[in-house]
Amino acid sequence: MSASSDSARTDSSSTDSSSRSARNPSRAGHRSSTTGGQPLNDLPWWRWRTRLRSALHMLSDPAFQQDAWLAGRPGYGDVTDAVYRLVEDTWLDRWPAEKYVGTIFRDAEEAALVGAAVLRVLQVLHEVGADAPAAAYLGHPEWPEAVLAARAAHIRLAVSDGDNPDTEPRTLDDLRMLTRIN
Repeated sequence: MSASSDSARTDSSSTDSSSRSARNPSRAGHRSSTTGGQPLNDLPWWRWRTRLRSALHMLSDPAFQQDAWLAGRPGYGDVTDAVYRLVEDTWLDRWPAEKYVGTIFRDAEEAALVGAAVLRVLQVLHEVGADAPAAAYLGHPEWPEAVLAARAAHIRLAVSDGDNPDTEPRTLDDLRMLTRIN
């Protein structure tokens, strides 16, 4: 995105979630002059972490992927939805995970594992294309490596939060309830 289009998009009235990225019109936020241009939004850190964990959980579970995504089971979205949840609040497709240590991530190890998972998943996404059928992602030769990277990150974050990493992923409705801000 050019600096001129970025500045046009981030005038003083664009601090609400109505400002959208030209690359992803569903992505809220604006650029900050106080965080090195890192995007800001009004989501609390725990909501970022919950959404990111949900995505990692789904991306890390091959049995879930077969039962939900390939079978078209309602309530769980699709692969692309999980990828967007992985990066949309955090902009991890543009910013290193290390920038979020102390906010979303407890330490550098969590950040490194999530960063590695994001890179692996996005590599497959870029090769397959956004909104491809689940079988295209799951059949990609590098998908198993993406799943393993997502699994390592998922386990680390779940254990850090005192959760069992082997429970079934929550539905998107459950996720909305958990991350609702009153």
